[in-house]
Amino acid sequence: MSSNMAEPNLIKREREVTHAYGEWVHLIDSPTLSTLLSRLGGLDIRQPEMVSVLRTVYAELFLRAMDGELATHSVEVPTRMREIHPVEGVWRGRTIDPKQQLVFVDVIRAGLVPAQLCYELCASLLPDENLRVDHLNMARVTDAEGQVIGVDLSGSKIGGTVEGRILVLPDPMGATGSTTIKAVNHYLEHFGKPAKIVAMPMIATPEYLRAVAAIEGLVVYTPRLDRGLSPADVLESAPGVHWEREKGLNELSYIVPGAGGIGEVLNNSWC
Repeated sequence: MSSNMAEPNLIKREREVTHAYGEWVHLIDSPTLSTLLSRLGGLDIRQPEMVSVLRTVYAELFLRAMDGELATHSVEVPTRMREIHPVEGVWRGRTIDPKQQLVFVDVIRAGLVPAQLCYELCASLLPDENLRVDHLNMARVTDAEGQVIGVDLSGSKIGGTVEGRILVLPDPMGATGSTTIKAVNHYLEHFGKPAKIVAMPMIATPEYLRAVAAIEGLVVYTPRLDRGLSPADVLESAPGVHWEREKGLNELSYIVPGAGGIGEVLNNSWC
């Protein structure tokens, strides 16, 4: 069993949903994010509202994840009040350590907007020479019955090593976990070992968490866990208590209730 696969002990944190998946999982408890996600999955959302809502969701999710995962240090910062208050006009506290290096992974196509947004936000926290966006062109592989059987990595634009860096995967839908596993393995095989891996699916399933649990150094931050196909008694328990009986994927590996075709709406694929 993976070191990430936890016994059913309840994990209780402030502003997070209580669960039994393990310390590496963060289920963000936010009515604001829940409202935005319900809007994203609604029947009537269209462009440009979807991009606007998606960016807002990932702005909040990114800040929550970085508060938990980035190292800090003590600083003294002179303010403009120092001119009249030489001692008191200096702010003293803890800020993000600027020496850290982050790589954001855009898993084309739905991951493009979240990765770009996270990169832009992080540029206000860290020197731009410590930041990079990579692009992975990945697609689901299905069998004759339409079931997902893997992920095809047909092309990519990767800027270099991730050795010792923080690898951030803001891919919106954490369904089967195959995309995350394929992406991480690609980096490990060709571009080094990151210091840690931060996955930020907008919506995740119990099946996703089970699939990615074996990835060393991985933490997951998500504002919504969908397990809508689970038995009624399981839904009455805290997430992860009956992990083996939880179900969020239908026979075609789509999330239920999910959001239904985020990538298609983002790209107006029907036009």
